[in-house]
Order: sequence, then C-alpha cells, then structure tokens
Amino acid sequence: MTRRGFLKAVGAGAAWIAVTNALGCEPVERSSEKAPATPGSSEAGSTPSRPKDVLAFRSRPDLSPPGVRVATPARDTAPGYVFAAPKTGPGYEGAVQNGPMIVDNDGQMVWFRSVRGEDARAMDLKVQRYRGEPVLTYYEGVGTTYGRGEYVILDSSYREVARVRAGNGYAGDHHEFLITREDTALITIYSPVRWDLSSIEGPQDGIVLDGIAQEVDIATGEVLLEWHSLDHVGIDETYRPVPEEAGENFDYFHINSIEVDSDDNLLVSARTTFTIYKIDRQTGEILWRLGGKRSDFRMGPGTWMRYQHDARRQPGGAITVFDNGGVQKDDKSYGLVVDLDEDEMKATLAREYGEPDGRVAAVMGSMQVLPNGNAFLGWGSLPLFSEFSEAGELLFSAGFPPEVNSYRAFRFPWSGQPEDDPVVAAEPGPAPDEVTVYASWNGATEVASWQALAGPGPGLLKPVGPVTDREGFETAVTVRTTGPYVGVQARDGSGGVLGASKAVKI
Repeated sequence: MTRRGFLKAVGAGAAWIAVTNALGCEPVERSSEKAPATPGSSEAGSTPSRPKDVLAFRSRPDLSPPGVRVATPARDTAPGYVFAAPKTGPGYEGAVQNGPMIVDNDGQMVWFRSVRGEDARAMDLKVQRYRGEPVLTYYEGVGTTYGRGEYVILDSSYREVARVRAGNGYAGDHHEFLITREDTALITIYSPVRWDLSSIEGPQDGIVLDGIAQEVDIATGEVLLEWHSLDHVGIDETYRPVPEEAGENFDYFHINSIEVDSDDNLLVSARTTFTIYKIDRQTGEILWRLGGKRSDFRMGPGTWMRYQHDARRQPGGAITVFDNGGVQKDDKSYGLVVDLDEDEMKATLAREYGEPDGRVAAVMGSMQVLPNGNAFLGWGSLPLFSEFSEAGELLFSAGFPPEVNSYRAFRFPWSGQPEDDPVVAAEPGPAPDEVTVYASWNGATEVASWQALAGPGPGLLKPVGPVTDREGFETAVTVRTTGPYVGVQARDGSGGVLGASKAVKI
C-alpha cells in the first residue's frame, strides 16, 4: 500500500470533548517560591506596576514576557540560542504573556512574539528546515492537555511562510510538528471515539482518545498518511486507570512524539503505555515495541521508561528519550540514551542525565543531542532547561518563574534579520540637554552595538555620543543633545549599519 493510499477517516467527524482533571501534559502544583529578580523585571528597576519576573521594555511596551534566571552560568556549551515557548499554568492571573521565545546564555531575550487571545498558547518552538532553508516552527492554538490549533512556519525575517493544519476534519494537537526531508509535516491528533471498555472493567459505552499520527503535504495540505492507535494498540496496554466518571475521556495512549527512523518508518512515543512503537510506514503495522507491557526488547537496567516524551533516533542507532518517571516512584526525571541491539532485541542504557535539583518533571519535557555531543534537556513542568556534557557534567541551567513552563526546550544556531526596523524610546535626563535613548530590535541576532542619532527634525539626524555595545534585548544610551528628535542605528561587529529606527520626538 502506498503512503498516499494509507488513509483512515474513522472518527473524523466526532465532536471534541473537553478533558478535565486528566494526567496528560499539564503542570502539577509546584512550589510557590519565587526566583530572584531577572534583569528587566520589576525588581530590577523596570515599570513598578509589573508583577515580579515579568520583563518590561521602554522601547517595546507591548511585550511582557517572563524573565529567565540563570542558575548555572554557561561554559563549554554548544553554539546557539535557547528556544522555548513559555506559557502560564492554570489560574495564573499575572501579566506575563505566552509565546515563542529565544534567549541567550545570559538569559537575555533575543526574540519574543506574544500569542493573542484568551487561553491561546504557543508550544514546541524549534529550528527546522523547509525548502532547504532554516525556519522557526511552533504550534499555536488553545487547549491544555490536548491542543486544538495550527502549526506556524517563519523564515529568518520572522515572516510567516506557511501555516499547517490537520486534514480529514481533525484539529491539530501541540505534541508534535516535525518537518520531513520531503517538506511534509508529521503531526499529532487526539480524537474521542466511543469504545467498549468492559474488557478492562470500564463502561461499554466509554469514550477513548484515539492517538493519531498524520502526515500532511505542507504546500498543498493533502493528507499523505494517517495512523490510528486504536487500530493497532489494544486498550489493555495502558497503565492509566479507567475513568471513574461516566463520559470522561480515557486517554489510554497519549501520543506525544513522532520520529522518522533511519529506514523511513516511524517511531511513536505513547506516554500512558510507557512504550515507543516502531511503525511500518506502508502498512501501519507495529514492527516492535520498546518498553511497556509488551516490550519486544529485553530491557536492561535503567532502560524502563514511565510517562516518557520526545523519543528520537540518533545517527549511531541509539534512542534518546525524556523519561518523566513515575510521579510517586522515581526520585527524579532523566534524559536517557538507550542502545538497541535489534538482532538480539536487547536494550542497554548508555547514558542518563538527571534533573539537576533531583526532582520529578511530572509532565512534558524534551531531550536533544547537540552536534558536539552535549545533551540539552527541557524539563517540562519544571520551569527549567539544562545542558550537559556527553559525560554528564552540568554546563548550563536556567529557567522561568515558578508560574511559567515550556513544553519543550532546545538549543540551535540561528541568524535572524527582522524585516521591520529597530525601535527607540527617549526620556529627558536631569540636565537640560541630557537624553536617555532606549534601543531594541526584536529578533535581530547580528547587532553588536548601537549609535544614537539626534537632530532638529526627523530627516536631519546625526550621530551623537559614542557607539555603545549592545546590552541584552534593550540597550540604554545616554547622550547630550539640544535637538528635539532622536533615533538609533544598529551596527554589526564590523561597524556596518544593519538598520535604523524611525525618529521619535523627545
């Protein structure tokens, strides 16, 4: 059967049923202890009306992302920035905005785009390749445990080049958006289906969430492949208890990652069966199971996973996975590197990376092997991300305030050249001719310094004061001028002008 012919539409018209109080991918209650103030937060001299740990910028008053606190300063880390998508937990009433975010090793923001709308969230920000070019991708939509939304692709100027939607009448979910080498997208879907649960002591008219892996042609929207967990994985494989309340969704599978294996077949991670499935891309049949109740591998010490996320095949053949661990069993969560002997069907633990503070990340999480061999971990419901050497030494760790978390976190090289101009704000100083100029350029990665400009009119600005090194997202420059208008030029490391702001009146 061809990929295009392998389509299923069962349950496509089923209504979405809200899920509440489900152990899925929502954060559990955490400590209310506040992190120290982050530069740019209200405790560090920004707008006093802002809550703690929320950044404020004079040149961009429309942005109020969460601050980032660096716990372990970076050393020997791989090149690149940190990519996350901070979101607030249920019931949070602060002013912090949700949205995709890039930060540097100092915790300074490089780029942020707020997600508008009630309950709107962005998740899974990362760098991928589309049509041969590096792009930013993320999920945007509503929903908490299960998403209902779309997938956004931005170019290096942060312009939207594509927006991908699930096909066959389904709504896309936030757990996966993977662009393949053929410029198709692999996405996850949750579909409620009426199902007889009497075989596991549940109701005959229960509601099961079917975990769906769908492949969509990005350019045309055509569905190329659709795999349904209920067609291939029995409900008895789950470790999740049957819901006690009638009509509650039974999330027996909880699909949370899709990977293209080295032979073009698929690897699918299912959180609530504790299993990674290898799936024949042509027939949909399961080729093997790693972990869970029906593992085809002999699982060596340390290889058993619980509530895992983000299963990936590495070039050498190993499988990496974020092992959340049993909430009431394990002492902490781990990133695992598991060697597979597919001839002897044996799994062996190669390396593990433990949560730095010895805690369990109950939900969410990611593990990325970097080009230099380091491992980058996003700790999900724990508002933390870390980088380790291949040998396990902690090289960097930082995180968001306690009320904020990120589904995944990554490190990638990135060069951003925004299509809009730098922006500037100005405030008069205590002296008659003194002005403080605040300059920023959201997403510009090549800015090394700023040159303040001033003059009698918008078209009559000239450089004033020395060139000032860039200091984080927003740089303050104090100059002396009698001109009523000011502006800035952004300059690269060689002193070349990258862009100039519009003039503003003091």
